[in-house]
Amino acid sequence: MPRRTGLLWMCLALVACQRPEPVTHGMVIEEASAPQEGGAISTAPVRVTPPRPETPRQAKTTVRENSKPSHERREIDWSDKELTTGAASISCELDYSALGDGDPLTKLDHETLQKALQPCEQGGVARLRYKGKITAEFGTLVERATKVADELGIGKRVLDIDSAGGQVEDAIQAGDFIAESRWTIWVREGAICHSACVFILSAGDTRMIAGQVGIHRIIRMSSTATTRAELNAELRVVYERVRDYLERNGAAVAVADQMMAVPNRGLRLLTTEELQLYGLDGVNPAQDDLDRLRLMRKCGEDFVSRRDSFVRAFDKRCKQPDTDLDALNACGLALRTDYGFPDNTCPAESPLSEFDRDTAGLQPPAADAPQTVSKVAGKKRGGDS
Repeated sequence: MPRRTGLLWMCLALVACQRPEPVTHGMVIEEASAPQEGGAISTAPVRVTPPRPETPRQAKTTVRENSKPSHERREIDWSDKELTTGAASISCELDYSALGDGDPLTKLDHETLQKALQPCEQGGVARLRYKGKITAEFGTLVERATKVADELGIGKRVLDIDSAGGQVEDAIQAGDFIAESRWTIWVREGAICHSACVFILSAGDTRMIAGQVGIHRIIRMSSTATTRAELNAELRVVYERVRDYLERNGAAVAVADQMMAVPNRGLRLLTTEELQLYGLDGVNPAQDDLDRLRLMRKCGEDFVSRRDSFVRAFDKRCKQPDTDLDALNACGLALRTDYGFPDNTCPAESPLSEFDRDTAGLQPPAADAPQTVSKVAGKKRGGDS
């Protein structure tokens, strides 16, 4: 018996030494940007209080007297401000590879923005390129650009972003505004959207991604915690705000849980599958639900059915790992003709309508998507940044 027991322990020891490697399912961890360059930084004060018992709430009905979106009702502060923490430019063209990113924008006063956006009035589409940290200045830039675009009747807006992150609270505030004001978000090849930038990404009506999207743990720069328990209590308050924000903007709250598991000195790059799973790529699911009934009434049931079929086909055929944003758009433009788009009854509501001459004053790219996509085979998703 002692001999058998000894052999048993030897076998168990051998098994323990040969335990399998953990499965990562393609997880990529990179070194994160320093806090001064981006990150996901929270500086807002938090108040840690014990949970209170829930009390029944009486349902009440509210009637809005003003049907305009809240971003149109909000008063804009037009005091003199300059953009000091990032680089911005405005273009009336979507073909950035051939036509560039437009004219640089440093001042954020009404006159400067109106002058920059005036040429976009005829085409009805504007692209705001921004590269830098997510700060309060970024929020001011988006808010004021939206206001002037509204005044000029520019309904198609693309935010072409490249950011390593920044302030969590500033990103949430800017994201809530973006969610109300109908922006498409681009993360093109060579660009990144890391950390707090993911909150901006989640707010867009449509997200087109060819670059890197990454997440990590939020940093509490203003924390007064002296123990791990105190710090975690503070972070729970911050992450509760993040979860609420993600939920109201159509993204999975699991993103917040994934952030908690990645040290802030590292960065987890989200895969194409994860971006779609978490509701961060393509059509925003929250906005899609809001649009469905409106489009059913305006454009008809057949339009909505074809639109849904196009979205499914686009995700399957066009979103290849080695495709840049130009090729992604070209593939979608070629594919949509199979589903009867642009629609004669609702051209402005058709997929990728920002490229249409009739609704945006622009010549669509040539419908040679298969050849265009083949040219970019071998390019790595994300590229240099």
